[in-house]
Amino acid sequence: MTTRRPRAEDFLELVERGRRGRLKLYIGFAAGVGKTFRMLEEAHALKARGVDVVLGFIETHGRQETEALVEGLELVPRQRLTYRDVPVEEMDLDAILARRPHVAIVDELAHTNLPVCRNRKRYQDVQELLAAGINVIGAFNVQHLESLNDLVERNTGVTVRETLPDSFIKNADQVVNLDLAVEDLHERLKAGKIYAPDKVPHALERFFTGDNLSTLRELALREVAESLDRATTGKQARASGEDPSQKGAGGAWGRVLVALSSHPPRAATLLRRGSRMAGRLNTDWFVVYVETPGEAPHLIDAEAQRHLLTNIEMAKELGAEVVRLRAKDPVAALLDFGRSHGVGHIIIGRSNQAKWRQRLGLTADARLLREGDGFDIHVVSFESPHEEKRP
Repeated sequence: MTTRRPRAEDFLELVERGRRGRLKLYIGFAAGVGKTFRMLEEAHALKARGVDVVLGFIETHGRQETEALVEGLELVPRQRLTYRDVPVEEMDLDAILARRPHVAIVDELAHTNLPVCRNRKRYQDVQELLAAGINVIGAFNVQHLESLNDLVERNTGVTVRETLPDSFIKNADQVVNLDLAVEDLHERLKAGKIYAPDKVPHALERFFTGDNLSTLRELALREVAESLDRATTGKQARASGEDPSQKGAGGAWGRVLVALSSHPPRAATLLRRGSRMAGRLNTDWFVVYVETPGEAPHLIDAEAQRHLLTNIEMAKELGAEVVRLRAKDPVAALLDFGRSHGVGHIIIGRSNQAKWRQRLGLTADARLLREGDGFDIHVVSFESPHEEKRP
């Protein structure tokens, strides 16, 4: 048996990891299930035990029961900003960092900050708090997970504009699902405990329909179950010294690869599929873009360049390792990369090229299916014309 000589960097990594704050997340399937209420209850319990806890950002939405729980807790004042002549309040990240509490409570993690803020999204503010050694308890609804965006729109007809990446929840130390029967949530809504009475009829007709809530509830239950399964699998693999991301190249094991072209019409959908599959398999995943001689940066137009950069940024936010290859034959390059990096699953979009090319087997998806021995090839068909609506 050979042993690797320990490096100074290894110990430094352990020290840095120990300095990071811990993250606990409350997930719900809709407004009104009690996420903010439960966080405030936990804040009071921590304070009673002598823990230094502050409210970094809490949104009570005027609910009396929730507002009552704010009393007795230290609230970091919000940052007052003016944007386009409109006064807006945001979480004061620098004030929380300067205060350095042991625990900060942060609500609505998928929120998009004003452009004048340092970070684009509130979950990125939380990442700064964690990096500074501040523990965070936060909350969001399951429909705000980026990889579920298409699925939520397809099943509920609701387009969710504010999202956060799945990598954020994967890095959480504890995930708690706040479940509530759909009938009970309807009762809370009708009793005026979620929205003002004049907004209730509209909510019942749109987002709060029984079918929508049942779908979202199922997604929340499944997401937390998969999070627990990922954590358990990871612990077992680490205990046995295995790398769960490389159980062999092919079949049900192995890493996930999403093939990206310079300007795919449904790139976001492919990336979300890759993120979900990698999460279920508890494995790493790659987004690979093969630059052919005809797609050199000086040969493709500015719009294609912009879309490519946007898709690469989204892939990184979802937790993928982005790889850019240069090759004349993209299919051969993808297969070579997959075989050398423990890939078991390759995800591609269905080609829209001419039917005569499809019949002759000249399209990329046809060639991958024919030449990709040892891989599971997933060809994604885009049925809904509005499946990808990104702001």
